Amino acid sequence: MNRNPVYLALDLPRLDAAEALARKVAGHIGGIKLGLEFFCAHGHHGVLELHKLGLPIFLDLKLHDIPNTVAAAMQAIHVLEPAIVTVHAAGGRAMMEDAKAAAGEHCKVVAVTVLTSLDEADLSATGISSTAHDQALRLAELAHSAGLDGIVCSGHEVGAVRQQWKDGFFVVPGLRPNESTGKASGDQKRTVTPREARDAGASVLVVGRPISRAEDPLAAARAIEATL
Repeated sequence: MNRNPVYLALDLPRLDAAEALARKVAGHIGGIKLGLEFFCAHGHHGVLELHKLGLPIFLDLKLHDIPNTVAAAMQAIHVLEPAIVTVHAAGGRAMMEDAKAAAGEHCKVVAVTVLTSLDEADLSATGISSTAHDQALRLAELAHSAGLDGIVCSGHEVGAVRQQWKDGFFVVPGLRPNESTGKASGDQKRTVTPREARDAGASVLVVGRPISRAEDPLAAARAIEATL
């Protein structure tokens, strides 16, 4: 893994625009995160094109299905040589075990705990009475017991999770610089700054809109890097 923990979330509809942005900020990020929007639009070809930049690729596919299907999906992306792939912890222990067993030798499999777009009211509406914090810790423990490399959680939970999982690999999305408040957080509800997440124990910092939608993406990437 690159020493720079910042992974740029590159979910743009046009491949040429995604490549151009990645090239522009490549010297100030540690990797590229490609999610469902990018993968559905550009597939294997798009991932392989971005591999040419020489940065680690994080495939944020959030796989969640029966164990056999998730294992087959993991095997299908071996050719893409991802550094990190996500599955949903809510898929259960057997699914996570099979996902890890099917992953490539150098691929970290991390489990999504509670999306940063959800708060307690959202969880309650789905039948979960726990707080986001407690639910994240519960799912982290399940992912750990299933043999995964780590989890995805908000910066609000990563410190507590690291206390119980000392050698875990922790991905923190939903990050916003200090000046980004209110509407600038978009659909994210549980945000922290990149520096706060890093200090709490994050291994990877996922940053999207604060760089990709900045007037000057290069300056934005440099500014975030400078705080770490």
